[in-house]
Amino acid sequence: MSAVVRFARLRDLDRGELRRLLARSQAYVLAEAAQEGARALLADVERRGDAAVADATARFDGVRIEPERLRVAREEVAAAYDAVDEGLRAALASAVERARRFSEWLRPPARVAEELEPGMTVGVQYTPLASVGAYVPSGKGRFPSTVVTLLTPAVVAGVPELAVVVPPQADGRADPAVMVAADLLGVERVYRCNGPAGIAALAVGTETFPRVEALVGPGGPHVVAMQLVAQSRGVRVLGLFGPTESVVLADETADPDRVALDLLNEAEHGSDSAALLVTPSAALAQAVRDRVGRLLERLPEPRRTYAQDALTHFGGIFQTEDWEEAVDFVNVYAPEHVLVHAQEPWRTAQRIRHAGEILLGPHTPFSAANYAIGVPAALPTGGAARRDSGVTVLSFLKVTSVAELSPEGLERLRPVVERLGAYEEFPAHVMAVRDRPGGES
Repeated sequence: MSAVVRFARLRDLDRGELRRLLARSQAYVLAEAAQEGARALLADVERRGDAAVADATARFDGVRIEPERLRVAREEVAAAYDAVDEGLRAALASAVERARRFSEWLRPPARVAEELEPGMTVGVQYTPLASVGAYVPSGKGRFPSTVVTLLTPAVVAGVPELAVVVPPQADGRADPAVMVAADLLGVERVYRCNGPAGIAALAVGTETFPRVEALVGPGGPHVVAMQLVAQSRGVRVLGLFGPTESVVLADETADPDRVALDLLNEAEHGSDSAALLVTPSAALAQAVRDRVGRLLERLPEPRRTYAQDALTHFGGIFQTEDWEEAVDFVNVYAPEHVLVHAQEPWRTAQRIRHAGEILLGPHTPFSAANYAIGVPAALPTGGAARRDSGVTVLSFLKVTSVAELSPEGLERLRPVVERLGAYEEFPAHVMAVRDRPGGES
């Protein structure tokens, strides 16, 4: 079955092939048709509120949820614990604890201030966002881990109002593990409805949905389109997270069995995902290609088809001329996830400038970072790692500058203010420092 895995020499790709490889599935995510639909749905939710959300859920998800049942009741959360086995509950609690520990380690103090020169003290204060809405997808599976990775840092940041939107199951209920994960974090507002409609409701507020200041969450083209459109209502979107993508960067010392498993790891997410092996080793490339073909046979449908597509449509095995070219390509590609199988992984990591996350060594698979290490798992996709970061506690904090001058400090700065204020023709600016009564207040 090795033929199902794309193989090419990187330098043999023509410009069109290379452009398509770098673009991955962004053309689908940013399609104008999806944005037109999002604008119409947002306007409908803004006009009709909960009724529009319920209608969209019936139309797009095939499930009728009456407006009064859009918000999950506390009794349903309690029942969810009975529907989730003890092992899964323990795994979720462990994931929350490690994500909390990482977030607490990363969270800056509430205030940092220092006297940078005599009479002039400056600093910053960190305060949490007032409210955040998180979208948890369910189209290709069930993802309670998304609740953990999105909302644990928000809780540690101290965001006082949190809400979760998750599409309903066929029976009209929210996924029980999603409810349990939210409850473990103390999140009480959980809504079951169509994803784009729920995002729209959080962007404008309805009878049932609060209006939030920020939105976050991964999803397909219609979810991303709604997040883009929601910004026109003054809502901040904490990154656009499209289809999953991963790069395994490996040298000739890598174990092909481990590399093959890691290449397949993220490939099973969906046909619009991208999974790449980049290596200068022809022997490793061939060995991994053979092993991945055999591993694919062990996957059930639809994961097998998803993985095959991710390894052929937007990914595959790419051989470079040398290690320099391999690392350079990673920086050009700017992947969501990169895993380094190399003799000196930490040294290689120093050379990777653009990636959502960098995992190092043969014992750090993508799934360990997704579920258990506690590092962020909501990461920039589609090349956005060139400018964006993953969702951390810092994503949920605002920075406010603070400053204080003593009388001597103000006197030292007065000539600067006078000259600039006069040049820019702001006389009141100049008066505020020149005509100020002397002495301490």
